Amino acid sequence: MTSLLHSGPFPARAIPASLPAGRNATRFVLRILKALALLLVLVVIAAAAWLFIRPPELLRVGDGYAAKIVCSNVFIAGREAEDVLHDDVQAPGNPLLRLVRVSVDRDNDRVTARFMGLFAPSYALYRGAFGCTSVPDGNFEAAANAVPFDPPAKVQANDALWPEGEGTGDRQDGKIAALLADTGVAGPAMRAIVVVRDGRIVTEAYAPGFSAKTPLIGWSMTKTVNATILGRLMLGGKISFDDDKLLAQWKNDARARIKVSDLLGMESGLAFNEDYGDVADVTRMLYLNPDMVSLPANAPMEAAPGQRFRYSSGTAVLLSRIWMDRVGNTQAAFSYPHDALFSPLGMTSAVFELDARGTFAGSSYLYATAHDWARFGQFLLQDGVWNGQRLLPEGFVGAMRTPTAASNGRYTQGQAWLAGPGDGSSAEAGLPEDTFWLTGHDGQSMAIVPSANLVVVRLGLTPSRLNYQPQVLLKAILAALPQSGAPQQQAGSQREAQPLP
Repeated sequence: MTSLLHSGPFPARAIPASLPAGRNATRFVLRILKALALLLVLVVIAAAAWLFIRPPELLRVGDGYAAKIVCSNVFIAGREAEDVLHDDVQAPGNPLLRLVRVSVDRDNDRVTARFMGLFAPSYALYRGAFGCTSVPDGNFEAAANAVPFDPPAKVQANDALWPEGEGTGDRQDGKIAALLADTGVAGPAMRAIVVVRDGRIVTEAYAPGFSAKTPLIGWSMTKTVNATILGRLMLGGKISFDDDKLLAQWKNDARARIKVSDLLGMESGLAFNEDYGDVADVTRMLYLNPDMVSLPANAPMEAAPGQRFRYSSGTAVLLSRIWMDRVGNTQAAFSYPHDALFSPLGMTSAVFELDARGTFAGSSYLYATAHDWARFGQFLLQDGVWNGQRLLPEGFVGAMRTPTAASNGRYTQGQAWLAGPGDGSSAEAGLPEDTFWLTGHDGQSMAIVPSANLVVVRLGLTPSRLNYQPQVLLKAILAALPQSGAPQQQAGSQREAQPLP
């Protein structure tokens, strides 16, 4: 034992002499670790306090988006909140959205979303026939009082053959149905496709969990519907393409020269940032401002009216405010989309949502079944005539098919597109040159082809990063359709649409 203790370069008594130094070193390390742990706790507490008191706009936008989308899909479409949160909000979106949690208060018709279930709370409120609205300021009383308590009467659907009712008969085209079953043609995460030929549904397809009765958001396809509602007012002489001095705060500056035609063609000259990749004008307007009109109405001029194309959701909201003011009566303005358009067309499912202060969200928020979206497309195909009655001025749909110079021929004079998503014209895509489009965020599209008497509606959740283009679907359908004679339109729509001056 003694030889083992004395073996090596150090004497035996040196070993216990070194222990106090080792203990001191250990204590020192422990003190450092404890200080670091305390510092980390303080940092976490400070960060939590910061997130709680002054959450970044990005988190507020994310929570606002989650609350609004969940609210509309739960209360309008009848879907489960967690399914909507996962499938519609988290799966296709920013990774931060995966940390968002939502709660649904059915007693008070509210949805709350919080980052990590704790921070940056944002709210949405269901207001019956007017759908849901984002309530970024948490003022539920103001949001509830912003819409009338006497909503328009809802027309019930019937079983007559579409478009008079919801029946589709036995005209399902097996060849086209096979195309719609091909993901490469229909696109990933397709939810609904309806093909209308010669005024009748020839084929339709739905993803699991969705049906002909499911209201689906059109996103920016809403812009074209909003423009059409303004067109209904034009028919009555209450507004025109050449009207200027459109808002009171514009009357004494350069914005007084902005005309309705400039707004419809996205050529107002107003600055507006439509970048969805970060907090921008469009996301502030939709999810941070209870009064959506305020942001675009106060935007500065960056070009003379008619000189520059800038795609702007703010422009569409301005058009909503302008036509609502022209209706002249507040109650009548709230009922106008239903009374002037949805009811005459039999769009019984349509829910056009408003902001928290009572302006229709003409940029984005119309929910309707695929059948009702197709009715709207058929209405445009028929030059604004329905059941023999002209509902739009002659030439208004022609404006929707007439390109603007500032957009290099891609956008039209009536909030529609001549070119589908992506690059290139219809002719370059191998499509009829008279094709025009409604398009929306995450893969919503409607193609209208007058020469083929065809409307194709495609709804889904297909982010642009997947690079799907609905031109593939339309081209395949055109190739599969049997040839027919001259387009068959309803009585009263014989005249070819011409652009308005």
